[in-house]
Amino acid sequence: MASLFIKSLSASLHWKTLKFSTASLAAAFCTKGVDVLPFESSEKRGQASPHSPTDSTDTSRSSTTGKIENKVYLWSRYNEMKKLVHELIPPGICNLLNPANIYSNNEVNLGNIEIYGFDYDYTLAQYSNLLHTMIFNTAREILVDQYKYPEGIKNYEYQTNFAIRGLHYDVRKGFLMKIDAFHYVQLGTVYRGLSPVPDEEVFQMYDGTQHVPLHRMSDFYGKGPTMKQFMDVFSLPEMTLLSCVNDYFIKNNIEYDPVHLFRDVSDAVTSVHVKGMMYNWIEQDLEKYILHGDEIYAVLNRLVNNGKKLFLITNSPFNFVDKGMKYMVGKDWRDLFDLVIVQADKPSFFTDKRKPFRRLDDTGVLQWDKINRLEKGKMYKQVRAIDPCLNSYSILICMAFLQSIF
Repeated sequence: MASLFIKSLSASLHWKTLKFSTASLAAAFCTKGVDVLPFESSEKRGQASPHSPTDSTDTSRSSTTGKIENKVYLWSRYNEMKKLVHELIPPGICNLLNPANIYSNNEVNLGNIEIYGFDYDYTLAQYSNLLHTMIFNTAREILVDQYKYPEGIKNYEYQTNFAIRGLHYDVRKGFLMKIDAFHYVQLGTVYRGLSPVPDEEVFQMYDGTQHVPLHRMSDFYGKGPTMKQFMDVFSLPEMTLLSCVNDYFIKNNIEYDPVHLFRDVSDAVTSVHVKGMMYNWIEQDLEKYILHGDEIYAVLNRLVNNGKKLFLITNSPFNFVDKGMKYMVGKDWRDLFDLVIVQADKPSFFTDKRKPFRRLDDTGVLQWDKINRLEKGKMYKQVRAIDPCLNSYSILICMAFLQSIF
């Protein structure tokens, strides 16, 4: 097991190096995004920065003031990296870099990775845009028919290219926007409803700055107090519906509470998933919703033929996954995986201490036998347990399984 954790740590470190590859740094320093960094704005205007490392006064005070010392150090590191990038990249190449591109890291050798894990939705199964339109339309109907929102909202249609994954939504202000990794609002990306918000208003709404304090930000899964980050592909229709409903109230001068609006839209979209509507649509017409491709089977089969171990952990139910995988891969799709877990309830699957494993038969019915080990080709799920000690038992099973596949 020690070797397993070392491999996991090594993979994690490899992943972190992606952020600092030459191409990534070049893209960062060669784009206009650098212009909006607060510590560079004064330099751009030809003024001396109050905390620049070249300022001898601040440098002398840094020994007594931790805050100034940190700023001096960060300034120094920033300028060093910026100089390094410009030395490595030939002149003029910055104009050829697209900041929207994804740059690979050739230091990661996939041949050294022994275990590959997959999600189902939008990983193995890719869906057509029609699915998002159905989610949007159905949630919109729920708002009007069940939550008694104005009928005029039904006039809004789903806009495929309106939102992208990763945007933040300010629940109290009703702003949809892009916030970078340093918690700075990217000017020109802020929308209220379907209309862009002027930069001057953005500064005014955020106390004269672009920066959003860490305590107001959400974590990866959107649990923050005033901000939610939409990290899931399924969030695209939810973001669009939020913007459309905001737009309707604003244009019709209807007074409303943005927090209530956010909760109602979120609940309406959640209903589409929780009540199984989406699953029914897809199962009834797989060809219509799933972008079927032979490459899915080819990738999985190649990994297996090269001695790799595969596992699948998804929040979707058994029948839905089974039907989709048979359509894309074939009836023996489970033979490709060493471990399959459905209805995992991620992300709590990784942290909840009250969920033992349960086995499902070939029809998806829960079995009552005690799970002592995980078997290849079998289907499992986790259900909430009364006894928290059962979690230790589940951990032992996982450890035994991981040891067995090496």
